[in-house]
Amino acid sequence: MSLSPTAIVLCTLNAKYIHASLGLRYLLANMDSLTPHTVLREFTIRRKPSELVDELLALSPRVVGFGVYVWNVAQTTVLVRLLKEARPDVKVVLGGPEVSHEWAEQEVFHLADHLITGWGDLSFPKLCHALLHGPKPLMKVVVGEQPELDQITLPYAHYTDADLSHRLLYVEASRGCPFKCEFCLSSLDKTARAFPLEPFLAEMDALYRRGARNFKFVDRTFNLKVETSARILQFFLDRLTDGLFVHFEVIPDHLPDRLKRLIAQFPDGVLQLELGIQTFNAEVQNRISRRQDNDKTVSNLAWLVDHSQAHLHTDLIFGLPGETLDSFAVGFDRLVALRPQEIQLGLLKRLRGTPITRHTLVHGMVYDANPPYTVLQTAVVDAQTVQRFCRLARYWDLIANSGRFKTSLPFLLQGPSAFAALLDCCDWLWHTTGATQGLTPEILVDVLYDYLTAHKGLPQQEVQQHLVTDYLASGARARPSSLREVLPRLNPPAAHTRAGTPAHRQIRHN
Repeated sequence: MSLSPTAIVLCTLNAKYIHASLGLRYLLANMDSLTPHTVLREFTIRRKPSELVDELLALSPRVVGFGVYVWNVAQTTVLVRLLKEARPDVKVVLGGPEVSHEWAEQEVFHLADHLITGWGDLSFPKLCHALLHGPKPLMKVVVGEQPELDQITLPYAHYTDADLSHRLLYVEASRGCPFKCEFCLSSLDKTARAFPLEPFLAEMDALYRRGARNFKFVDRTFNLKVETSARILQFFLDRLTDGLFVHFEVIPDHLPDRLKRLIAQFPDGVLQLELGIQTFNAEVQNRISRRQDNDKTVSNLAWLVDHSQAHLHTDLIFGLPGETLDSFAVGFDRLVALRPQEIQLGLLKRLRGTPITRHTLVHGMVYDANPPYTVLQTAVVDAQTVQRFCRLARYWDLIANSGRFKTSLPFLLQGPSAFAALLDCCDWLWHTTGATQGLTPEILVDVLYDYLTAHKGLPQQEVQQHLVTDYLASGARARPSSLREVLPRLNPPAAHTRAGTPAHRQIRHN
């Protein structure tokens, strides 16, 4: 029986259109003789499942493979149910981190025909060949084959011109992680392995020559091997041009001088480094098997702030076993003092398969049963405090990470503890507005003005000066009531859009 050009459909639901699935493109690149019969379809989680079923069935597929992640498992479950109701003969194959562990209890698994756990680069094509040509596979669950990386065909030619123009391009120079942080799925890896460097760089050069300027590396430990990291950094230094943007996740306590010299050569707006601090509490670090030299981390962050123009995206996690609000505050204060451009405040998630579950009983960990499985309370943090932190994290994004209040923020955080000052402000904002969504820049300006003048008793003229400076720099064109008398009569200048401004970098990161 001959196969149609759409006999196999690779599908996933992305969080946003700007994201492009690297995993599906790996599968497509390794389909071999089945490549002419395979198509890729990406949707977003906001689309109606009934519409997606119609689009998929219009292709008359015989096999549909779904990439399942924590952010799309609920919508994918609905989509698979509708698809199987309409066409029971279509074989549905699942893969991805969300269904690679604890799969037996998941509804989407029971709806599907087959599941590939772990790596699917070579296992998915083999399963499709068996489904289409026989012999019929006997097992519903297939343990993904983990080949040497030089046996995997790289996927980057499958980024389309539209992808290059409008979407984030995810790339990876290595897979795996040697560290064992128990909240992370990478803790299940035995080690990190690098793709052969020369073929990888040749693919990056091909993307660059096609016009790609936005490269987001998904490697968990980009700077693990200094020689490889240095080669990749030099590759992009040799190709500096307008619009180039490169993102790496780096180990915060490992920054040799060779890498520093290269990082220092990148101009503003080109390089973004993600540094996962997670916690500065040594006792908590030890409890969750996280190896991190806090003094070296602080020293490296200080160097990056003072001697590089890289945009620093740092992370802290609230709700780790045994971490109190007070100890988290100490870590936050330490990180704020280092002045990274961005601090993401996240809530612990119990991802399927991660070893963090071993602390559940001893530390009273209670998690939401629904994705993304965020912690609801612990033995030392009650549910009310968790909700209080969630509001604080949202306000922090609006005020600090947005880049809209650069001069006002130090004014807002002044005092013995930046976290205590922030928490007081966020509690007041919640009591005053009752909202964490739908707060326009003008509303934020007015409520911050009221907080600083009426609640904190700070001088009106000084508060207005900071807020006016920030409001004009943001490019906003309305007139908040608290600044109406002091704003210039002319419209403020348009927001800067050159690569490197805080707002531009934040958009690119998101």
